[in-house]
Amino acid sequence: MTNESVVIAPDTKDWTWVLRRPCSECRFDATGVERASLGTGIRDNADFWAAALADPRAAARPAPTVWSPLEYGCHVRDVNRVFVGRVEQMLAEEDPRFENWDQDEAAVTERYDEQRVADVVPDLLAAAAAAADAYDRVPDDAWDRPGRRSNGSVFTVDTLGRYHLHDLVHHRWDVRWIMGE
Repeated sequence: MTNESVVIAPDTKDWTWVLRRPCSECRFDATGVERASLGTGIRDNADFWAAALADPRAAARPAPTVWSPLEYGCHVRDVNRVFVGRVEQMLAEEDPRFENWDQDEAAVTERYDEQRVADVVPDLLAAAAAAADAYDRVPDDAWDRPGRRSNGSVFTVDTLGRYHLHDLVHHRWDVRWIMGE
């Protein structure tokens, strides 16, 4: 299937509930994640994306209103980039307010549907490595440092990492079909 010029409905859900209970879709349970495993989880997720995007079907949408694995890969790359900045901001500032990032606008502006796997994979791997390294370097006494999204949702470095990892795991679940999962 080719990527038709169809507008994908924006995701307007407030996903912060995944910090309190398992995700009913992907089954990720943020409450069971150890801080020390965040970096490993992010790196493992990036390895999945490198393999998934090697599939010749990666650029095709499974349905006109559903992102292709390549589009999800672009999103995962950008999520990692955004969260590196947020972790760094939380460690450098007192209770920072994060700049709003509209993921749907990013998909359109950055033309996720027109990007090339050969460009996305190395960028995704680099962004994931930077995010994993950022969590690996968090000092023991900094995990409870706060930060907040523009909508007022408050995170600590710890809960931000768990929320971040859910996003990555959930998108792996979104494209599980490509790897026969």
